[in-house]
Amino acid sequence: MRRITKKKYPCVVVNNLAVLPGMVIHFDINTAAGVIAVERAMIKERKLFAVAERECVADDKAEADKVDVFDCGCVCSIKQVVKLPGNILRVLVEGELRAKLIDIEKDECLIAVTKEIAAVDDWYIGKTVAPVNPEIYAENDEIKLQIMAKINILKELLTAMIGYNPQIGKTLTKQFEEAQTLSELLDFVAMNVPMHFIDRQRLLGSETIEDRFMALMTILQREVNVLDIKTNIARQIKERVDKNQREYVLREQLRVIKEELGEGSTATEEEKYKEQVSKLKAGKEIKEKILKEIDRFSHLHDGSSEAEVSRGYIETLLAMPWDRASKDNRDIDRAQMILDRDHYGLDKVKERMLEFLAVRNLTKKGNSPIICLVGPPGTGKTSIAKSVAAALDKKYVRICLGGVRDEAEIRGHRRTYVGAMPGRIAVGLKNCSVKNPLMLLDEIDKMSNDFKGDPSAALLEVLDSEQNSRFSDHYIELPIDLSEVLFIATANSLAGIPRPLLDRMEVIEVSSYTENEKIHIATEHLFPKQLKNHGLKEDQLIIAKTAWGDIVSGYTREAGVRSLERKISAICRKAARMIYQDGKKTVRVNKGNLYDFLGVRKYEEDRKNEQDEVGIVRGLAWTSVGGDTLSIEVNVMPGKGEILLTGQLGDVMKESARAGMSYIRSIASKHRIRAEYFRKHDFHLHIPEGSVPKDGPSAGITMATALYSAITGKKVRADVAMTGEITLRGRVLPIGGLKEKILAAKNAGIKKVLVPKKNVKDIEELDAEIRQGLTIVFVEHMDEVLRHAVI
Repeated sequence: MRRITKKKYPCVVVNNLAVLPGMVIHFDINTAAGVIAVERAMIKERKLFAVAERECVADDKAEADKVDVFDCGCVCSIKQVVKLPGNILRVLVEGELRAKLIDIEKDECLIAVTKEIAAVDDWYIGKTVAPVNPEIYAENDEIKLQIMAKINILKELLTAMIGYNPQIGKTLTKQFEEAQTLSELLDFVAMNVPMHFIDRQRLLGSETIEDRFMALMTILQREVNVLDIKTNIARQIKERVDKNQREYVLREQLRVIKEELGEGSTATEEEKYKEQVSKLKAGKEIKEKILKEIDRFSHLHDGSSEAEVSRGYIETLLAMPWDRASKDNRDIDRAQMILDRDHYGLDKVKERMLEFLAVRNLTKKGNSPIICLVGPPGTGKTSIAKSVAAALDKKYVRICLGGVRDEAEIRGHRRTYVGAMPGRIAVGLKNCSVKNPLMLLDEIDKMSNDFKGDPSAALLEVLDSEQNSRFSDHYIELPIDLSEVLFIATANSLAGIPRPLLDRMEVIEVSSYTENEKIHIATEHLFPKQLKNHGLKEDQLIIAKTAWGDIVSGYTREAGVRSLERKISAICRKAARMIYQDGKKTVRVNKGNLYDFLGVRKYEEDRKNEQDEVGIVRGLAWTSVGGDTLSIEVNVMPGKGEILLTGQLGDVMKESARAGMSYIRSIASKHRIRAEYFRKHDFHLHIPEGSVPKDGPSAGITMATALYSAITGKKVRADVAMTGEITLRGRVLPIGGLKEKILAAKNAGIKKVLVPKKNVKDIEELDAEIRQGLTIVFVEHMDEVLRHAVI
């Protein structure tokens, strides 16, 4: 046994670093005490004592004399010192021997120099150290066999580690051949095998070869176990995903680690989807499709765009109401009560809905009707659909088709496109969560088409009761049953609806309201609604019955009641201010003070002519906002037989005027009109309100009568109005929009109306209220027209 001697070395304290004998390493010293220790070592034997710090010293003057270091360090030989900016030394050292720290001696001059540096990282002075007992071997076979056994064990562990980390294999293999002693071999392995600083410090502090060997074996065995677990995890992950998908690898590593720790018991997204499928009310075909998509989704990278598309598709399929239906109302009396409560008039619509309910109650099934409500704006087409839904206890879905020009809006986009989504029909079903709602297709006549397709063509399948039980949406890719959906479409005119689409719908005309109907609607529905909206009570605002007629006729001119509702709202606003600001308890509105609430009367009644005149005839016209009367005027002047047409007339109307002129010329001799008269005179036909476009054939007999009157000089009765198409032979053909035209004639004070005889059926459908006070004459030929109109 060697004699253990004590020796002093300059000392530096290093952080997170254990220097082993034989290790060549460099570290930086940036404290004054450390720099002095290096300088003192360089002056003497170029040796210093490197010891690791247990923990940082508190930054406090009271703690300045304290330093907490490990008991064992390493005596190092300084190989190189490099000065860096900032008074930093980079020292290259080689570990020579282990040493145990016995005592710390203080150098007063050094203390004086470092007095201002508190709690320094390496505090150095000379320190008394003693070499750790060197390895002592008995030169006998038993010891040699033990050493060989230990070397073999060490080789086995290193071989296992090299299998996981081949980079450390080349250096260690060569060192096994060159190592002289077990001690050197242990130190070299400790230097080259990756391990924590604390583990190296533990090996540094082991005083015997046996302790060092056991400590190293424990460390190596632990590292091999860790590498084995990491390799197993990596192998499991590699089987699931592509190795280049880094993000996915990290997520899967976390999942597998949680499984190893028994923390992965939460249900996955796929399991939640499958649970929803098991509860879904749908057919076998649909469930199989959804499960197939869920299986595909489970193999996709969680953060990829494809996974997001698949997730959205699965959630859409799960949200669709495949076999989920609401229970319809079967009480027909209750349904009628709701319809009558919400709307005045619209008898045809109400009757059709009650018929549908009666058939459904008798047959327990039956196809839902596909209805198209056609009429001017503001006549209650959209609101009646809501009432029908309430009367039948159906969910209400409104789809506005105005301006839609892409087929994909109806059928959906194919999922291959970025941002694909279902069509409006499928989305409507998804939002209402039942397969038998009332679906309102609003403004169906306002659709258009472009290069993306024709949406009206896509609606052909939707509105065909023979096909819509398996409607195909490009996004859903599964048949959707629309046979139980009650479709109601609305339109202002049939002209904008393609014929094949129109053929699939049952058309119900919603005509203009009479003045009496408007007053009923205003008093029974609109006025109570506006009172509630403006926070008024019934006794706070009273509108006299005599004022309602002036409000309807003097401040609105429309087929519906939208403008009328706005006028009622204006009255309520002014009344609310008078009650709140002026303190009035009751506001009364009558014909005398109506100006104070609504201002100057906007419309005067388009009354008939005061007296019979030559060349002026009252015609009837249909507009999108109701009926109107037209005063057609003709002047005759010397000329060359030309006919001039003004008043912004359309092509059809111009042709009707020329046809009327041709008929008058053909009967000239019968009425004693000389043939040269037409060659020596020009004829100017004008329809007032020239800024308003006018077209259609229904003014044919009116223009012919005006031409006849101007040519013959005979007066036309002022209380007669007429409508009808004329042929070259003088026959009178039927026209449309008769209800609106009759209403316009009645409001203008006309007493007799001439209409085509083939329109008898239309007149019979009019309410007695509309026909009251009018003499309606049916005519087949111009001779009859002239007989009733010309004096």
